[in-house]
Amino acid sequence: MHRALECQLDEDLSQLTRFLHQQGVPHRITEERGEQVIWTGDEADAEIVRRIYAEGVPAEQATLDFRASVRPAARLNWPLMLRYMPVTLAVLAITFFVAFWTGLGSRIGAVIVLSFTPVNSMGLMASEPDLAQWWRLVTPIFLHFGWMHLAFNALWYWELGRRIEMRSGSLWLLGLTLLFALVSNGGQWLVSGPTTLFGGLSGVLYGLLGYCWLYQLISPNVHFDLPKGVVIMMLAWLVLCMSGLVTALGFGAIANAAHVSGLVIGCVCGVIAGGVQRWIR
Repeated sequence: MHRALECQLDEDLSQLTRFLHQQGVPHRITEERGEQVIWTGDEADAEIVRRIYAEGVPAEQATLDFRASVRPAARLNWPLMLRYMPVTLAVLAITFFVAFWTGLGSRIGAVIVLSFTPVNSMGLMASEPDLAQWWRLVTPIFLHFGWMHLAFNALWYWELGRRIEMRSGSLWLLGLTLLFALVSNGGQWLVSGPTTLFGGLSGVLYGLLGYCWLYQLISPNVHFDLPKGVVIMMLAWLVLCMSGLVTALGFGAIANAAHVSGLVIGCVCGVIAGGVQRWIR
């Protein structure tokens, strides 16, 4: 818990508390040495509490402006980002390193090291995953096959990953990333077959999108308050890819099974986590 604020014992904090609950900022108030102390789960929420207290609880019509202003955008400098968003930055760093190492998919020998299944003695993709090489179940998320593919996925992981890490912590984002990677990679392998090479963060991205989307619907909070247009655009892109039009236009094969399975597991996790958060408030 983070010590966000200390106030006089006779100060009325009911309006502040009510607003924090409405915005989905978890907190509690204790009495210590003749003072009221407001506690939050992380430093990001503590900063929000201090700001609201200093500026006053926004009027109802100013709520949307408040939400936009406290989104985890440019409020953090690099030292703070390294402290509060290490997983987001680490995943992006690994992704860019792998992109350089594999030549964006042009160096097949390097790509095979991270593919879902290894190459067998005949020089073909193995028919089953090798669980002794367990990292292969996750590492395809770091493979990208073009600058547009890399840029799109990196930007969206930055946008969605940091929201979850700021709200729920680094270990939680790491766990979700690994879970969504396992499910989306496994789903794509089952659908496309053992001889297909695939990769990209997009399955994880749809998992993070589904998580934030459903969590926000059940237990609203300022961190997961995505613009509706973003959700609609991502879902529309999913449908467009599944239609086959994107591939027909020459943009390459799309890992639709990874997208769908990632979105499904993300929505399931969002419902569970959002439901638990709503219940314990």
